[in-house]
Amino acid sequence: MSPPPSTTGERPAPRLRIVVADDDPVVRAGLTALLHQHPDLVVVAGVADGPAAREAVALHRPDVVLLDVRTRFGDGLDALPHLARIAPVLTLTHDGTAGAVREARRRGACGHLVHGEFTAGQLAAAVRDAAAGRPVSGPAASDARTDGARGAAEFTRRPSLSQSNVGHSSTEPGPAALDRSHGVVTALSRREVEVMELIASGLTNQQIAASCFISHKTVKNHINRIFAKLNAGNRGEAIAVWRELPGPAAGREVGP
Repeated sequence: MSPPPSTTGERPAPRLRIVVADDDPVVRAGLTALLHQHPDLVVVAGVADGPAAREAVALHRPDVVLLDVRTRFGDGLDALPHLARIAPVLTLTHDGTAGAVREARRRGACGHLVHGEFTAGQLAAAVRDAAAGRPVSGPAASDARTDGARGAAEFTRRPSLSQSNVGHSSTEPGPAALDRSHGVVTALSRREVEVMELIASGLTNQQIAASCFISHKTVKNHINRIFAKLNAGNRGEAIAVWRELPGPAAGREVGP
């Protein structure tokens, strides 16, 4: 169904078109779900390996390619130089070491993101920056100019949900609890905040697992703890409570 014509005569801004290349179908689905939370982004193809990525990019001519360079097929890095000649390429990997970042850059990547270290907002921002030819801002991998230290960031880290409790581990409590008429809502941990945001966005347990790069069982454990802390019996109740919480009480966008 076509959208209604604009009353102002202005056409809506075109969406950025993305090809996602990852050999894990669950990860592809998770990345797609994260990107589709943003109305200006659309995934036009999801593929499993380097040759399929080359075909998809030639066919769709996307604005950005998300490429997992460490697939079980071992061809992500081989495809990178060809892909980078057609569209900006953001590489994805579980390896954030200086060598991995340096090699991806050498082969033409405009940025490098580490699985499990970015939120939906950070991923979307990195895609927009890549499409615009700007320096990619996102969670840091290791600094490619140093041999080892992860503290020196190659990419500028933006404030995000997962950073809301700086100095706390993902299992430590977040900011102060919120008193409610039906009990006390205990502050959520950083990881629980991230999972709850994804629940509120409508993602399934499988999509949350892929987005956070954790197991399905771990997602269930997080959800059970979230429900207990929010005094909720199901997703609908948890979302209703979550949306009523003030930012600091839920660990949202809290400064350092």
